[in-house]
Formats: sequence, structure tokens, C-alpha cells
Amino acid sequence: MKWKGRRESSNVQDRRGMRSSKGMVGGGIGTIILFLVIALLGGDPTSLINNSSFIDSGAPSQYVESKEESELADFASVVLAETETVWSDLFEQENLEYQYPTLVLYTDSVQSACGSATSAVGPFYCPGDNSVYIDLSFYDELKQNFKAPGDFAFAYVIAHEVGHHVQNQLGISEQVMALRNKMSEAEFNTYMVRLELQADYFAGVWAHYVERANLLERGDFQEALNAASAVGDDKIQSEAWGYVVPDKFTHGTSEQRMRWFNKGFESGNIKDGDTFNTSDL
Repeated sequence: MKWKGRRESSNVQDRRGMRSSKGMVGGGIGTIILFLVIALLGGDPTSLINNSSFIDSGAPSQYVESKEESELADFASVVLAETETVWSDLFEQENLEYQYPTLVLYTDSVQSACGSATSAVGPFYCPGDNSVYIDLSFYDELKQNFKAPGDFAFAYVIAHEVGHHVQNQLGISEQVMALRNKMSEAEFNTYMVRLELQADYFAGVWAHYVERANLLERGDFQEALNAASAVGDDKIQSEAWGYVVPDKFTHGTSEQRMRWFNKGFESGNIKDGDTFNTSDL
């Protein structure tokens, strides 16, 4: 992605090197488990929303940023800025006002309005404070563990999390989470899959406009598809357990995630991303 020299977002909060408290905001071990299940790359832990205000219990430590990490932080800030531009324009077309999310950079563990989490949960969006949380070490994890290298693979991850923010702004997440206590876990998981695939679609919509701005480089689109494929439920379950349990899917298969990202990329609009009223996921 051609990003150097582009505008960086002012909505980045750098908490790297901060030590967060081990407690949960309005939760306990069960909440941690929900985080792990829901937030595994792209999760939307909306079920953890509470009215607690954020309390930064961390204290700065002697944190030394490498040159590579500094560049990655700059890249993430530019990607966030590009999402701000795209979604502001698209919301304006719908006579809506887009409220910018905050990107929180952290190391190891972090406290959010949705509770505390470690970098093991992967990047996540917290609707309680309208923030995307990411440990930049996930870039290396994408490359080494998920075999999905490249800067645009990382950009896809950020754009997917921002997609959850878009859903939150449009009231979609709230409608889905309202169903949580009205059905079985397996039934609710089907709605979570649709929520996640829509976030993939919105990431593709963003990429559509990045291409129109002539910012994509050769191989970028494939990098995003590789990342989407790498985090499919079927692939993750198969590699972790040796078998697949569709009733436990919360994000969609590799094929579905790639397909909905591609749909957003081809369409470039919000309305074609209704994953909740289609029988063809």
C-alpha cells in the first residue's frame, strides 16, 4: 500500500509499555472466556458492554520502540486515517454523521470499557468506548503463524475492526446482541457469523476506495484475501483441534470471509452488505 507521506490519524492512543490491571470491568473469568471466543481476530465483544467508565490503572514502563515497530505504528495510523475519510464520505451520502473510532496501541495486555484482555485475543473492537485495540506484534503473528504476510494483510485486520465500529454506529451490533438471550448458543452463533462477515464486507468497501485513490500496490488485494482466508473458523478449528464444528463457528469459513471481503471490494457501497437477509453466505 502506498502510504508514506499520507495523513496520519489524530485518533490514535498509544498505551504501549503501560501495565494494565488484572481485574475485569464488570466481569470475571467468564468474561475473559467470552473475549477469547468472540474477539479472536475481528471479534466484536459487544456482550461485554457495561456502563463502567474506563479507568487507566497502568503506569508507564521503560518501553523502547524499534524502528520497525515505529514504522508499523505510523502505517496503522495512516490506515485509520484512510478509514476516516472513506466512512465519513459514505455516511454523509446517507445523511449520517460518522463518529471516528480511536485506535489503541498496546503491548501484552490492556484495559478497555469491555474488560481487560491480553494480546492473545488478537485485535478487537470495544463498542463500550468506540475503540479498536491492537498489539502491533500481531503483524508478525499474521506473517508467521497465519502465513498471511504483507502490509495490506494488516490493513485488512484494522479495516475489519473499523467495520465493527461502522456496525455499532448504524445500530446493527446492538440489534444482534439483543438476540443473545433469546436463542441457543448455536443459533446465536449463526448471527455472530453474519455480523463478522458484514465486517469483512465493510473492510472490502474500504479497500474499494483505497484502490480508487490509486493507493494499492501489486499484490495488496491478494494479501488481504490471504489474511481473510487464514482466519476462517474452519481453518482455525482444523489446525487447533484436527476437526471442524460448524455449530461453534462465530466468524465464518475461510471461503465466506474471502467472498464477502471481495463483494465489498467490488461494490463499494453500504447497502449491498446485508448479510442478515441472504441465504447465500
